[in-house]
Amino acid sequence: MEDFVAEACNTTEKEALIDDLMCSYGQDILQLVFSYVKNKATAEDLTQEIFVKCYKSLHTYKQNAKIRTWLWRIAINHTKDYLKSWYYRNVQLAKDEETEIVVQERVTPEQTVVQRDEDRELAETVMELSVDYREVVYLFYFEELSLREIAEVTGVKENTVKTRLRRAKQLLKERLEGSHDG
Repeated sequence: MEDFVAEACNTTEKEALIDDLMCSYGQDILQLVFSYVKNKATAEDLTQEIFVKCYKSLHTYKQNAKIRTWLWRIAINHTKDYLKSWYYRNVQLAKDEETEIVVQERVTPEQTVVQRDEDRELAETVMELSVDYREVVYLFYFEELSLREIAEVTGVKENTVKTRLRRAKQLLKERLEGSHDG
């Protein structure tokens, strides 16, 4: 796909490429964005905006990074810009959708109700973490990016990523153990 990006110069080719990117990475980008904003409708809107931004920025893509890394970088920056925006800071979001978790069904029919409850509890606990911790947990465990790739995508040093991941795991452990003690 990276080769096609370099060659996509006319509108038809760019549209075909964006369609391919949306099919390949749309759900992943949506889940990534949701992990920041915790609102399904907002995550869907931001995901659309991200792909529009990608379309407009295709000419800036350099092949020294994977297309996936380039997309994640745009998605994270766009989402963080949204979280810093006046609109986000001053407009209340509807509470009924804030706790809805957007994850693809990965549960097999054979799994037990207990496992589903544990998965839901873990996802809810992850969503309660601050953005800095939530993003490294999401990128490392759900997107399976390496520490180096996470550092590249988030724009922080690899040691910072390691520290955040370690602290996030510690916080998750404390919160999950605390919820089972009561």
